[in-house]
Amino acid sequence: MYTSLLTSRAPSVSFRCTKSSKRRHGGIPMREASAHRDIVVACAGVWKIFGQRVSEAIEAAKRHGVDKDEMLARFHCVIAVRDVSFAIRRGEILCIMGLSDCGKSTLVRHINPLIAPTEGEILINGEDIGACDTKRLRHISAAEIAMVFQNFALLPHSTVRDNVAFGLELRNLSKMARWDRAQRIIEQMGPKGWEDRFPSELWGGMCQRVRIARAMAVDPSILLVDEVDEPFSVLDPLIRRDLQSQFLEM
Repeated sequence: MYTSLLTSRAPSVSFRCTKSSKRRHGGIPMREASAHRDIVVACAGVWKIFGQRVSEAIEAAKRHGVDKDEMLARFHCVIAVRDVSFAIRRGEILCIMGLSDCGKSTLVRHINPLIAPTEGEILINGEDIGACDTKRLRHISAAEIAMVFQNFALLPHSTVRDNVAFGLELRNLSKMARWDRAQRIIEQMGPKGWEDRFPSELWGGMCQRVRIARAMAVDPSILLVDEVDEPFSVLDPLIRRDLQSQFLEM
């Protein structure tokens, strides 16, 4: 239901799974993509293969079109992401749809970046994250990206307020500034009145609100939502649509 609402509100976005790993995305060469300020995420020829004989597996897939079953049988490798290229411009929404276990979450984690690609390039706001060291990757993840995970991923020994403010700690804000920002988001997204409670005291719908509020608190330039229906699936139908509208507008 929410996927339909989301896609209806989304501008058209260039998305393709390429047949060859040309260093292009959305029709724009990668060398030019870094100069396009309106492009916030760009992927070109991204592969992710898990296993030992990765180089052989990619070569076989490129040259002979080996499918996932043959890949597993011949090379004992699993293809999670296969030669994906796309571009997302500022203000656009890209919805990646597919069957369960087809690699959607794995692809999203490349953008975060929690996973490094086996092959391919990923640009975040024009910067090639494959060329970044660990310190720089942490900065990009903390300063520019927020993610709503499939599970609640809340800190069990921290209050609702501290959970919402958690991402702001990485931006070197004072505790008072973090709490002020967290309080404003909680009042807007909820659960208002539960700021000093712990996750174990909340029911599922409230936990969903907390994780959405935590993502929005850092005011990210890139917001990733893993399983787009999940954040709203356990909410009361009477408040679900209002929260969905707030989520899209923010």
